[in-house]
Amino acid sequence: MIAYAFKRSILAILVALTVSMISFSLLYISSDPAIAMAGETASDADIEAIRQLYGFDRPIVVQYLDWLKKAISGDLGKSYYFRTDVSHLIAERLPTTMTLGLCAIIFAIGLAVPLGVASAIRPNSIIDRVALFLSVMGQALPSFWFALILIVLFSVNLRWLPVSGSDTWLHFVMPTIVLGYYAAPAIMRLTRTGMLEVLSTDYIRTARAKGLRPPIVLFKHALRNAIIPVVSLAAVQFGFMLGGSIVVETIFALHGAGFLAWESITRNDLPTVQGLILAFSLFYIILTLIADLINAWLDPRIRIS
Repeated sequence: MIAYAFKRSILAILVALTVSMISFSLLYISSDPAIAMAGETASDADIEAIRQLYGFDRPIVVQYLDWLKKAISGDLGKSYYFRTDVSHLIAERLPTTMTLGLCAIIFAIGLAVPLGVASAIRPNSIIDRVALFLSVMGQALPSFWFALILIVLFSVNLRWLPVSGSDTWLHFVMPTIVLGYYAAPAIMRLTRTGMLEVLSTDYIRTARAKGLRPPIVLFKHALRNAIIPVVSLAAVQFGFMLGGSIVVETIFALHGAGFLAWESITRNDLPTVQGLILAFSLFYIILTLIADLINAWLDPRIRIS
């Protein structure tokens, strides 16, 4: 297990370096940071002075290595627009996004896994049809449209939930439903497929023939093996929620990292965008690594594959 964890950790570090290199190159090739700092109305002389002052005239490889060395120590540069450290901005906004993402993935798993298990136990039943309907609806509904429907229903008409902000847990209810419901269909289908495959195996028939109680057969023997791919998918979905919460945070005015990404992109704030890409990528990679380790613990065969 230790050797497997070491190999996966090395691979995760290499992926993180590759992502940072590609994102840095694309951002600084697509836009001139000197113009972003000086403004569109600045003269050519001012832009050139800023380019020389901050070293933007150096080769991009040198700029990347300099940025990487500072990033490893926690220095992600200074925001062009907010005039403060990018690491401070991200640390200030990230808890809101983490709270939203955690609530959303818990909602998605809590909705999808029971429905997936129930539909696998009784295929082609009413429960299976309901699960299929919810799955199709979850993928067909655009998240921004679903969010507006919830706002009209629960905030405007019923006045049960606040429209925007992040002061209380009530502010996270609708964003959690919108973000979590979008991830639930994939988890539900994978759970159903895995359970159907496992329930038809020989060792499940043997467990039933030995007289084990149905709950033990279902949860201890069947679900433990069927849940392995679901763990990986849940980790991927959680990482997607953290990086893809821009639309939801913007609609509900949750001032998290997603909303900060939208602000930075619209204002051409390259250091903040680069820092957010790095933060989201690291979360995505770490979550995938954790999922791989959990799967290796659940199924020892993965360690020798």
